[in-house]
Amino acid sequence: MLQVLALVQRRGAELGGEAADLGRLAGEQESALRTLVGSGPAGRKDGEADLRTVLGPHASGTVSLVTPAHPVPLPADVAEELSLAVGAALANVRQHCAAGTRAWVLVETEGEAVLVTVRDDGDGVPPGRLDEAAAAGRLGVAQSIQGRIRDLGGTVAITSAPGQGTEVELQVPRGVA
Repeated sequence: MLQVLALVQRRGAELGGEAADLGRLAGEQESALRTLVGSGPAGRKDGEADLRTVLGPHASGTVSLVTPAHPVPLPADVAEELSLAVGAALANVRQHCAAGTRAWVLVETEGEAVLVTVRDDGDGVPPGRLDEAAAAGRLGVAQSIQGRIRDLGGTVAITSAPGQGTEVELQVPRGVA
């Protein structure tokens, strides 16, 4: 099944047009299925996980994952929460950017912290738009990204400007349990 979805993704990108849209959707499904298959028994979040492995399923034809050469061990529940926040940021790219918009997920270790940055080359967010969305009750970024990271003792910084894409920077302490 995973190989078929990967093939549809590649061929869709090659063919363009509506096939590219179908390929993108197949890539998203492949990523979701890999996450599901790789998560093990439901509810099991004990132990440590290598963040590189946990974030791996987010990579696709339009999403590049750049990680250190060395393992990035985190408590499994922290790695999962980071992955969900990254997934939410990438969902925003898919929802609000034109088809074919590229995104990059960059993982860095900085002393006792892990920094995960999600960047895209989309149109960017006009100044004040995120505050307007929160005031209107559309709390996707606030709850699915900022709330998750804040609960881990981390920080979120969102930088965007019209025509310059968006960058979401997630930083969490490495020792969070």
